Amino acid sequence: MKPQRKHSAALHTCYPCRRTIPYRVYAVIHTCGIISLMYHHAHSLATADTTLTTSLLLIADVVLAFMWATTTCLRFNPVHRTEYPKRYLAKPKEDFPKLDVFICTADPYKEPPMMVVNTVLSVMAYDYPSDKLSVYVSDDGGSSLTLFALMEAAMFSEHWLRFCKKNSVEDRSPEVYLSSKSQYWTDEAENIKTMYEDMKKRVEHVVHSSKVDTRHDHPTIVKVFYHSYFISVLQSDETEIMPNLIYVSREKNGASPHHFKAGALNTLLRVSSVMTNSPVILTLDCDMYSNNPRSPLHALCYFSDPKLNPSLGFVQFPQKFRGVNKNDIYASELRRPFVISMVGFDGLMGSTYVGTGCFFNRRAFYGPPTNLILPEVDELGPNWIADKPIKAQDILALAHDVAGCNYERNSNWGSKIGFRYGSLVEDYYTGYRLHCEGWRSIFCNPPKIAFYGDSPKCLIDVVSQQKRWTIGLLEVAFSRFSPITYGVRSTSLLTGMAYCQYAFWAFSLIPLVIYGFLPQVALLYGVSVFPKSSDPCFWLYIFLFLGAYGQDLLDFVLEGGTCHCWWNDQRMWLIRGFSSFIFGSIEFTLKTLNLSTHGFNLTSKVNDDEKQSKRYEQEMFDFGASSIMFFPITTVAIVNLLAFVYGLYGVFVWGEGLVLELMLVSFAVVNSLPIYMAMVLRDDDGKLPKNVCILAGSLACFVIMSVFFVLK
Repeated sequence: MKPQRKHSAALHTCYPCRRTIPYRVYAVIHTCGIISLMYHHAHSLATADTTLTTSLLLIADVVLAFMWATTTCLRFNPVHRTEYPKRYLAKPKEDFPKLDVFICTADPYKEPPMMVVNTVLSVMAYDYPSDKLSVYVSDDGGSSLTLFALMEAAMFSEHWLRFCKKNSVEDRSPEVYLSSKSQYWTDEAENIKTMYEDMKKRVEHVVHSSKVDTRHDHPTIVKVFYHSYFISVLQSDETEIMPNLIYVSREKNGASPHHFKAGALNTLLRVSSVMTNSPVILTLDCDMYSNNPRSPLHALCYFSDPKLNPSLGFVQFPQKFRGVNKNDIYASELRRPFVISMVGFDGLMGSTYVGTGCFFNRRAFYGPPTNLILPEVDELGPNWIADKPIKAQDILALAHDVAGCNYERNSNWGSKIGFRYGSLVEDYYTGYRLHCEGWRSIFCNPPKIAFYGDSPKCLIDVVSQQKRWTIGLLEVAFSRFSPITYGVRSTSLLTGMAYCQYAFWAFSLIPLVIYGFLPQVALLYGVSVFPKSSDPCFWLYIFLFLGAYGQDLLDFVLEGGTCHCWWNDQRMWLIRGFSSFIFGSIEFTLKTLNLSTHGFNLTSKVNDDEKQSKRYEQEMFDFGASSIMFFPITTVAIVNLLAFVYGLYGVFVWGEGLVLELMLVSFAVVNSLPIYMAMVLRDDDGKLPKNVCILAGSLACFVIMSVFFVLK
């Protein structure tokens, strides 16, 4: 792709990454290495006695080759983009399209109302015409606590929005701005802080004193706090307009399908169609506050481009997280899926949808670019002109109707219209289906971070969240819309294969288990499973290993990461493999066989454990409560440690015989250092529980004996 020429009228530029050509050359070289390795395995199968061992290694390497190929597709044409929002800001305000913001929450105890309030206030204060901005909050729990918090936020917003615009405040989240005094702190700012603290105390008092369970069954609630009305400014005759602020809780009953977050978003899509029907929609998680007041302008630099607009479905911003410790021990930033892979996707059909921080073209939810699928009533279509007051009786009545739990029955909602159902990772699935329909997307990563969210501070929360992702991705992989079949046909070979990287994420478990146990036990019994150092294939293994890891490190550093963060990221890949991937695959299999069911479990955004926070800042792994999810990784760590100790002794006995086995074991042991520390050297609450260590040790002995019979 040639870089676009910069000129005064351009709102954005696009240019290919410099590493593109070297990566393509290396892809050819690495492919030749993989073919040579497959030939080596085939030859070994034909001549060796240890057929089972060779077959297992072949299976592992085939899966690794497939995963490498999917990653290489994302390295084929990575691009970077730049926007010029000041040029868009120069346009007349009449030319700005209306913007609807969707914010979803479900549980006031896992997602504190004050966190929701800060997200709401941060987007209400956008540098955007207030009469064209509407904020919709979906509360799936139907909680009076969240409703009360929004009522308080609505009253405070009159002062906060006025203060932000008068003083050109950059941090539009009150909690962020007011918690760090700047050198320009004024009496007015102090008054705002006092009002905010008073509001915060009232909300938190109600939350702590009122025990209100999130309701699974409740009627539709639509509450309009603001409807673009004028407020007085500084008690003068001047007036300014406030954005719309609407609270929505869709109807639920025991027999209705809930469809989790996508169902809530589709309800907001219908309610907003009736009330405002803005052509541009921003979706946000309740913990992702806006950090850049000009984010909509960055997105509009693309939506207003006539060359892109006919097929531009959405503009995705990266997820960023505050409070991540220096070297990101849990890889909470998820730099590979949220930044590195996005740059690669952007050079194909565009970035994936990650569930938050995404601006949509409303038209994209109603069928392919060339084929509009009409909804049941005209008021729900993308071309409907919503010109009535949103508090009009007929508008409110229709809004209540379309938010009913039975409204979607026997309709196209969730299948051909709106956010798509069929997977726990409904965001990934929706973006993928939109690409299959012919919509394109853009990855927008401005220098000033657009959105900030919270990340888990405990390892069990991290692996539990990613177990849920594993289940959802497998649901896509084995559906009739699988990327390896439907995706390749509907998009392109490169895009379809790139989507396979996520859909078949859990397949990494296969080589991890084989390489995590087989060579280690072989080392314990003095059996060779890899070529000797005098064999040319020895260097082939070294080349493929160093090449794959070296390229991964280069990706990480070139996209703003550090070597230490990369090391923690690849360590977490191993931990995910022996926890999230294993238990996610088991749960998916049981669900497929109708032997169990699973639901959408929220990740807690509450962080009130000071000791846990301190351990996190000190970069100590916190294994939290005893969990079966830590058995496999602890077992692997024990097996590798035993093999490493015995392997050091064996160096003097075997000579060159088991060098590759010892190198692999050494690599695993270094990665497992936090586990050994949590087993033996720590006595705090974040250590590995004794029962996990004992059971893992017993399982390690069983594995060693079992693999011995395989090798024998």
